[in-house]
Formats: sequence, structure tokens, C-alpha cells
Amino acid sequence: MAGMATHVITGAGSGIGAAVARRLHARGDQLVLHARDAGRAKELAAEFPGARTLVGDLADPDRLSWAFSHQSLPDRVDSLLHIAGVVDLAPVGELTPKTWRHQLDVNLIAPAELTRHFLPQLRAARGHVVFVNSGAGLNAHAGWAAYAASKHGLKALADALRQEEHGNGIRVTSVYPGRTASPMQAKVHQQEGKEYDPARWIDPESVATTILMALDLPRDAEVNDLTVRPGR
Repeated sequence: MAGMATHVITGAGSGIGAAVARRLHARGDQLVLHARDAGRAKELAAEFPGARTLVGDLADPDRLSWAFSHQSLPDRVDSLLHIAGVVDLAPVGELTPKTWRHQLDVNLIAPAELTRHFLPQLRAARGHVVFVNSGAGLNAHAGWAAYAASKHGLKALADALRQEEHGNGIRVTSVYPGRTASPMQAKVHQQEGKEYDPARWIDPESVATTILMALDLPRDAEVNDLTVRPGR
């Protein structure tokens, strides 16, 4: 995928999303950066000159379509990169419906709704949908039930979408990073009551490299599932 491709990206404000956005911006591609509100959109526009922004709250997926109907959207989308996410750890006995819904809304239902909304543009471009999942999308551990459920669901969404849209030329990739040095990981350590040392975990730039590899792969091949683990 070369030369002025258009990428819609969630989660571009930090961590893996910011690393991916920087790399795509540096090579001259067109970015459409999702933001939860107008203030955040202004910050992203300043950080990535020339990028467009798209405002909508992933925590309220029922209103995303309405929010987008009041904004200018790209006619063509070469890739839709689902990188935003939230995590709140607790044992099943302490998880409230509100906590379950928040993680399911942001991590699963909002990506499904964004994908539905941009499918016509993706079909027109024979584009690529990338779901940045998690190791928790493959294995669930104590305290991670709600987050892992949302990520297991995201895997199901990607797998079904891949089969449904293969004939339309859309490629679908799930990336499963292990623990990555990011604000989310700092929050996880705080919730676990552990000291956070970012040097122990994957650099977001390394995950960005794997995502760009999948995007730039020639059309004769497709990366379906890619697991990335800490190398130290």
C-alpha cells in the first residue's frame, strides 16, 4: 500500500496507535484520526498536520452513526485500524454490568459499528481492516474476564468479517500484542498493584512495524493472525 493511501485510525493519541499514525504520517499517507471529542480532535490535528479528524465516542456506539452523519467522511478508505481500547481488571465476583458494558462497547461493539459504517469505502478501495487485539483475546486469566471477553469477541468479529468480505477484496488482520509499554499498560500495573517498568515490555514502535508489514504486503498474500510477544 503505497502513496497517499487513506487510513482511518482509532487510538492515535498514545501507545501503538500513536506509533502507527506517526509512521503513516511520515511517509505522506492521508490520516483520518478518530477522537472522542472536539478537544481531543484539536490536539490530534495539531500533532499530525494535514490529518483529518473524526469525532465520536466509542463508549457510546449507538450514537456513532449519528455523529458521523454530521461530519465529512472520506470517499475511499484504504485501511481501517482499530487500535483504541480500554481495560478494567476485576474478578468476576466484583465486575458490575457497567464495567462489562464499557469494555464491550469500546473494545468490541464500537469497532463493529465503525467497520459497518466504512464498509462501502473499504470495498471501493479493496482495503484492509486491522484489529489490534491482545494476548487476552486468545487466553483469559484471573481478573481479566471482561476485557478478555471483549477481545475474544473482537477475534470472532475479525474472523467472520474476513470470510464475508474476502470476495470484495477486503483483507482482515488481527494482531495480538503481548504487554506493550503504553499508558494502558501503566494502568494495568496500577490495577495489579505492581511496579511498572516500560523497559520490560514491547516498544509500541515494534508493534507498529508488524502492522505496517501487514498493510504493505503485496496483494497476493494476506496476514490473518499475527501474535507479538515481548522479546526479553
